[in-house]
Amino acid sequence: MKLDKVPEVVIQRLPRYYRYLGELLEEKTNRISSMELSRRMGLTSSQIRQDFCSFGEFGLQGYGYNVKYLREEIGKILDLDRMKRMIVVGAGNLGQALANYQFDKVGFELIGIFDINPRLNGFAIRNIKVMMMDALESFVQENQVDIAVLTIPEEAALDVGMYLEKTGIQAIWNFTPVDLNTMLHICVKNVHLDENLMTLAYEYKNLLKKQA
Repeated sequence: MKLDKVPEVVIQRLPRYYRYLGELLEEKTNRISSMELSRRMGLTSSQIRQDFCSFGEFGLQGYGYNVKYLREEIGKILDLDRMKRMIVVGAGNLGQALANYQFDKVGFELIGIFDINPRLNGFAIRNIKVMMMDALESFVQENQVDIAVLTIPEEAALDVGMYLEKTGIQAIWNFTPVDLNTMLHICVKNVHLDENLMTLAYEYKNLLKKQA
């Protein structure tokens, strides 16, 4: 039965389902049961069925899931069937690394890169030239930008985030240490690389304890 409000933890698992189903398609797998998918993903089959039921019925009992159809439906839920246009704000090392990633494979088109450093003006990354921040507002208005990727120093994060909001940007993928989702009135996804690394350190410590 489809839920009116889907738990956040279920939504966070959807990209993982999408990725695994893509791998199955590459392997020419047309149909898969929840049990087979659970072994592959390290989840319980009941959890998988519950997750999918949150959005409706995608399979038949005893018959499994059509892999292509299921991936397409999850893609629609995640809005991956519509190409979204994004820009990178901050063309330092992290910004350049993200700009070089092929996000177009999952429905995101990089169309602009911005920075305040005049030495980077005109520098090309994947054939996209870095522009200065004074050109950002008009660029957003003229090109219907959906998402801004923020890779700038911490001290500038809030001011730039507020500026992006005023330009009409509706979503920010934030790689700064500042939790902008508590300060802005648009969609913000904070990515704290150091927190992920700390979690890894904790899990690694426990693994060593088990092996001792």
